[in-house]
Formats: sequence, structure tokens, C-alpha cells
Amino acid sequence: MARTTALEFQRKFGAFQHQAQREPVEITRHGRREFVLMSAEHYDWLKAAAQRTHGTVDALSVVIDAVERAEMDAAHTSLDDLLK
Repeated sequence: MARTTALEFQRKFGAFQHQAQREPVEITRHGRREFVLMSAEHYDWLKAAAQRTHGTVDALSVVIDAVERAEMDAAHTSLDDLLK
């Protein structure tokens, strides 16, 4: 992903507009990421992808049952301590 400062972005707005058609452009301010400029097509794709995801509250009971019955491989039993 391309990266630029806010000041450079202001100076070369047109160039970054063209670049954002190809890839997102990260805009920083005081060394921290503040904005990402991207094409409308990329934004629409991201928005549609976010709407395709589902929360666990919407999961079918068959999926919830399968998760509840799932067991972890014995090689990872030490991770059980993290749940306590």
C-alpha cells in the first residue's frame, strides 16, 4: 500500500487520486496513519464484503451445536489454562 504524509498529499492531490485508482493510499499525520484513500470501486467491494459476514448471533443452531461438540487436539491442551 502506498503511503504519504498529509502535507505531501495536499501538494500532490491529483497524483494520489490516480494512484488510489490502482491501490489504496495511506495518509499519515505526525507519523500516525489517519486516512486511507481508495477508489469508489474498492470501497464498494469492501462494504459488500462486510455485509456478507455474519455475527455468531445469526448462526444456525446446527453450526452452534457443531462448535459446542468440537474438541481441541490434545497437543494444545496447555491452552486450556488460558480460559481459566
